[in-house]
Amino acid sequence: MHSTLKSLSPRQTPRTLFSSFDRRWNTLDASLVHIPRGRAQAPGTELHVLGLHVGPPVNADCCVGGMRMRGVQKPGDIGVIPAGMDGSWEDDADCQILRLRLRPSLLEEVADQMGRRSTKVELTPHFGLRDVRIEAIGWAIKADLEADIPSDPLYIDFLTNALAVRLVELASGYASPEERSSTPRLSARQLRILLDYIETNLDKKLHLADLASIVGVGTTRLKTLFRNSTGMPVHRYVIGRRIDYARVMLSTTKMPASQVALAAGFAHQSHMATTMRRVLGHAPSEISRP
Repeated sequence: MHSTLKSLSPRQTPRTLFSSFDRRWNTLDASLVHIPRGRAQAPGTELHVLGLHVGPPVNADCCVGGMRMRGVQKPGDIGVIPAGMDGSWEDDADCQILRLRLRPSLLEEVADQMGRRSTKVELTPHFGLRDVRIEAIGWAIKADLEADIPSDPLYIDFLTNALAVRLVELASGYASPEERSSTPRLSARQLRILLDYIETNLDKKLHLADLASIVGVGTTRLKTLFRNSTGMPVHRYVIGRRIDYARVMLSTTKMPASQVALAAGFAHQSHMATTMRRVLGHAPSEISRP
């Protein structure tokens, strides 16, 4: 939700970490910005501004075009400030935003190419917007900003065009037939992040709320998205991974079963034995050891 910034105190001055300023991008202005906690203002500009939250979650209180929006900004959340609208906000902690700015005329050109000549593209303010396509484009642009060797400008033009197409769709309330009929799932990136986190933290207590916060959804929503994405509930997946890990450790190492149980995330050895017997039909003692 951040645009050109006018801080209320010197310590709240945003710091640009990476910028497209010297990369000769013709269709998009992008920057990765570190914003200190506190209040700041965003005077309206002639450009549409999108902010992709890429840092840890923060509590935010935003006001754009007279509309007040409050809540937690999580990684992947998208804020939209339409051209000409003033904005202000207050964050309770430092945050990082990928800020994207593009010309309204570009959206009009894309709408024309999409056969929507009679449709005026009017963006509305958003706070915490979740959109898999825009998020994917944002992460790709961020990666290019951070790269030592930038991509060919044609690649950025391609991403910008894809972004404009999606904004035109959102402005007109359009959803493709695939989107309307598809079952909601975690994005490929969300699923990868979540499964990697589970895999590297099997030895810890995993709470649904923590897993949900990692991918920026609510706990109830995560249950549905995870089941749709993997075909099984979250808890069953975690138990399966714990069992698989324990089986490998028991069959390939001489680690005591009590230590294997803890390393796999079971409360104790008896817990591991009971769970494996229930799921696999045999106890850990029946697994051949080296």
